[in-house]
Amino acid sequence: MLAQSWGDAFDTADFLTTLAHRSVELLGAGAAGAVLVATDAHRGVRAGASDPGVRRLELDAADWQEGPGHDCLRAGEPLPDIAFQETRTRLRWPQYSARARALGFTGVAALPLRWQDEPVGALVLLRGKSVPLSMDALAIGQSLADAAAIALVRERELARSRTLASQLEHALTSRIVIEQAKGVLATRMGLPMDTVFDLLRRYTRSRHLRIADVARDVVEGRPVPDWPDPWRPSAGDEL
Repeated sequence: MLAQSWGDAFDTADFLTTLAHRSVELLGAGAAGAVLVATDAHRGVRAGASDPGVRRLELDAADWQEGPGHDCLRAGEPLPDIAFQETRTRLRWPQYSARARALGFTGVAALPLRWQDEPVGALVLLRGKSVPLSMDALAIGQSLADAAAIALVRERELARSRTLASQLEHALTSRIVIEQAKGVLATRMGLPMDTVFDLLRRYTRSRHLRIADVARDVVEGRPVPDWPDPWRPSAGDEL
């Protein structure tokens, strides 16, 4: 099972690490790494692995723009098991294959983490034995990768929703404070609220201030600099 307790915060790196460990346990791979492509909210590549050396390998592979995970992401299709000793592998991934062999691995397969037709990441399965991973194992691995992709995409959607809700809440709070400040100033200055708002807006723009911050000062009774008497502009004050 991929489920684990994160409390209120979803830790993407922990999730990818859990995916990698479960893949090793279920599929008989020597090690596994999982990578997630960058998004607007998360710059760069996120990676988790069953082994620290494999995690470093997958992060470096993203910088090199080579390796099974990179090719799997680009194509959006599974990459069958391939041996590192093959000449075509060394030519295809010169840096990746050399590092992987130095870590003791003899072959690799990669499975896409897909949401509908969009690849969002890749599950890389490394083996240390000479026998390739079976088709049955890769089929199970793809099911595991698909389930992980759903969880990751859903979390992205929830994160976007939480961000939007926070932005809307902040905008609503600011609007309420501004309306309250307009009422305070209109009463003190004896002016219509539209006129007061225009004065307030011009005042903040001329001083590069946020209108919501000045409005909060007004509502909470703090003095507003350069606005004498205490709210009415003087005849020579150009707002």
